This record gives sequence, C-alpha cells and structure tokens, in this order.
Amino acid sequence: MQWTPERVEVLTRLWAEGLSARQIAAKLGGVTRNAVIGKAHRLNLQRGAPVPEPPPIPEPVIREEPPVALGPDVKSWMCRQQTEEPGRHGLHICGKTAQPGRPYCAEHITASYVQRKRTAA
Repeated sequence: MQWTPERVEVLTRLWAEGLSARQIAAKLGGVTRNAVIGKAHRLNLQRGAPVPEPPPIPEPVIREEPPVALGPDVKSWMCRQQTEEPGRHGLHICGKTAQPGRPYCAEHITASYVQRKRTAA
C-alpha cells in the first residue's frame, strides 16, 4: 500500500480529530492499525493538534491586450505573412484571404505549421 498525498492528508486530519488508529485504518481501508501508527509517528503527528489550513490560491491576473494595429490598410480577412516586397495591396504582407480563425492564408498555414514526421522507435 502506498501512502498517497491524499491518504496522508486524510490521516493527518483524522489523527488531529482524535480518532483511534483502528478507526483511521478502517476509514482509509487497505491499511492496518500498525501502519497508521507508524505513519503518524514518521509524520510527527500530535493528538488533538490543529491541522494548519493551506494558504488560499490567489486568482490569476487576466490582462487584456489591445489588438495589434497593423495599419489602416490591413483588413481582418488578409493573410498577415510578412514578405520582402510589397504584395497585392502595396503592403509588406501576403494579403490573400486568411483561413477562418487563423492569421494566414492556406499556403502560409502549411508553411508555418509543419508537422513532424513520425519515426519508428
């Protein structure tokens, strides 16, 4: 039987509540009274000692970033792949129709999102 962190937490809580080793073993299941006593001894648990509450987890901070302004001539439907020379609309981007939900056209999606070939292990 492995002492998982969850089982150790239950043991610590029940031990602090003052339950007997036999009662704790019965609630945990799969352990003997002696295993409970041994683990409590190794954890230096005290009878009736208050169990410290874990500190609350702070809520993550969500930062809203403003949309990237590419210029007044760039439309939301345009492929944004950068090019060396001015493209169709005189901009240094591809300018073809972008795929739905992606910033690139079909040609540049396949070039940008290349999948690795699987090799036999």
